[in-house]
Amino acid sequence: MLDNLKQSVLQANLDLVKQGLVIHTWGNVSGRDKKTGLIVIKPSGVSYGTMKPSDMVVLDPEGKKVEGKYNPSTDAPTHLILYSIFNNIGGIVHTHSTYATSWAQAGKEIPPLGTTHADHFHGNVPCTRKLTKKEVEKDYEINTGKVIVERMNNLDPIAVPSVLVHSHGPFCWGSGPDGAVYNAIALEEIARMAFFTILLGNEVPVDKYLLDKHFSRKHGRNAYYGQGKK
Repeated sequence: MLDNLKQSVLQANLDLVKQGLVIHTWGNVSGRDKKTGLIVIKPSGVSYGTMKPSDMVVLDPEGKKVEGKYNPSTDAPTHLILYSIFNNIGGIVHTHSTYATSWAQAGKEIPPLGTTHADHFHGNVPCTRKLTKKEVEKDYEINTGKVIVERMNNLDPIAVPSVLVHSHGPFCWGSGPDGAVYNAIALEEIARMAFFTILLGNEVPVDKYLLDKHFSRKHGRNAYYGQGKK
């Protein structure tokens, strides 16, 4: 079942390790099948070095296990919440990458300090509020998804494909598992650049007209970056 998606999700998880975004088992990737709505996700706590496509877990949109010998990632409920709200996404990544997680632990959004940021995110990378004690003690992973959705209210998840969960770390998404990994890689580098930029004494965001220009060059109907249009 969903063999191609299982392979894509496995490869995306391995790419997180290759790109230095996770160590041990600190991360997970999922993908959604557009036809069935089924979700394939990394199993919980299984080493990246031994994972196979057949180890991936298949869930229905409500979180019921459809196929798989392992338990799904403990973050699966968060993924399911995001899929239920963000209809156009097909892949989700969660990491504890160093720089993005540092911003999350500080409870700070990442401001658009230059055009590298603007190429990928149309504005701040947002940060959620803290979860309450009650939200942590009961349905923690579901509530993590809910605070992400709450923070993304009135934001376009395609234009801002990442969020920082306060005190926790980043969640990123894309059109598929590989696209979500791409955004996670971009987020980590942008978080690193922003850290050093502020350390060097500048906290002033890039001018909005430059932000808009760089974002629109790569995204939307009038994009002209690359070889897609002649």
